Amino acid sequence: MTAPPVESEAEAQGPRRRRLRIAQPRSLRSRQLWAASLGLVAFLALAGFALDGAFQRTAQSGLRERLHSYALAYANSDFARDGSVIPPWDPPDARFRRPGSGLYAQIVLEKGTWESESAQGPELPPAEMLPPGKQVFEGPLPLKQINGAPGFAYRFGYGLTLSDDEGGGREIPYTVYILEDSTALARQVSAFRAALWWYLGGAGLVLLLLQMFVLRWSLRPLGDVIDELKRVQRGEAAGMSQAHPRELEPLTESINAFIQSERENLERQRNTLADLAHSLKTPLAVLRARLDSGSSEAELREEVDAQLRRMGDLVSYQLARAARSGHQLFAAPVEIEPQAEQIVVGLEKVYASKGVLCEFEIAPEARFHGETGDLQELLGNLLENAFKWAKSRVLLTVAEGAQVPGRRPGLRIVVEDDGPGIAEDRIGYILQRGVRGDERVQGHGIGLSIVQDIIKSYRGQLHVGRSAELGGARFEVELPGGL
Repeated sequence: MTAPPVESEAEAQGPRRRRLRIAQPRSLRSRQLWAASLGLVAFLALAGFALDGAFQRTAQSGLRERLHSYALAYANSDFARDGSVIPPWDPPDARFRRPGSGLYAQIVLEKGTWESESAQGPELPPAEMLPPGKQVFEGPLPLKQINGAPGFAYRFGYGLTLSDDEGGGREIPYTVYILEDSTALARQVSAFRAALWWYLGGAGLVLLLLQMFVLRWSLRPLGDVIDELKRVQRGEAAGMSQAHPRELEPLTESINAFIQSERENLERQRNTLADLAHSLKTPLAVLRARLDSGSSEAELREEVDAQLRRMGDLVSYQLARAARSGHQLFAAPVEIEPQAEQIVVGLEKVYASKGVLCEFEIAPEARFHGETGDLQELLGNLLENAFKWAKSRVLLTVAEGAQVPGRRPGLRIVVEDDGPGIAEDRIGYILQRGVRGDERVQGHGIGLSIVQDIIKSYRGQLHVGRSAELGGARFEVELPGGL
């Protein structure tokens, strides 16, 4: 009997991860709309609860002040000789005379309690004496209404004393209570809540529609970028336009740089094939001419060998040129000092008889962002040229170039020697392909041309002049900062 297959942890978690991924909105507009909606609902809810609580506290405070004013009116009541209460002829509110009106007055004495006409019928909560000067506001307290139904009321109590002039200066303590049914306050709160949530709901809907419009307007540049990219893919546009917000400029510039790099690579490949075909045309024509001329076998063998070597050199050169010209747009940074040391060690062996000393002034933070082979070709040709013409000293200086906020810094490479230098009127001539500064010096005259091709592929500049420190030639390479 075979055991059931054991499901791996990754397989068990796979469907769960896929479900979570599917549950997430894939649109930026949907993400922002959901986030804005949740934030808006939370804000309106908190604002509604805060306003509701503030209104309740304000309404209760207003109720307390009103009951306090009624209590002061009954505090001025007169007392008979037997200690009974003589209330004001005109009560502060007509409801004190209507039984079960919802507004009640009580005066609690040591020997009894007086109640207003409105308290006839309802059963009010029990009351007790308060110390003189003490005020209390409490509620809602349970009571039984005139129809027997349960209800609630808010109560304000005020402890007072009355001086009995006939009793030898004796003080008579009493407490005034004013009660009001909570129904009126509940109606006010309910009306306020209905209006509050109605207005907050309407405001939330308006704000949500406004948020949708703002999101649609703010994300329109992303849609424009997508439309432009589709036109570039269909061949209807050469690249991305520059009419984009600052936040999207790095993206569009990177896309344009990538497009330009790919086009340059394609053009370079076509040129390499064309150059190779053109270069091979002459050796093939020579071989055809030899075959047609009826030359001897020895002469023909010698010519074929020479032309084959020439064609091999041409193929190697063109392939090396094609590999050297192409570079990655977003290449990792390359340390410069190890590459320079490797090149200088080899050159010092070649030119050991001259005893040339090469000095470095390389900034530790300087990096070359590109192909390692391009850096080797660039440094190798410049340093070899300097060793070739130097008397005893060569100076290599490497530092970061101009910096632009938000971009990686550029690079500046300077190679100087103490040789004879280059006359200003011969600089353009020396930089031509196949031209040597001195025909007596061994070389092919293409080293500086290779340097120019590499610098051009990195959109840099080459400046040639005289070294102020060593007195010889000075080659300065400036490579711009990247994206």
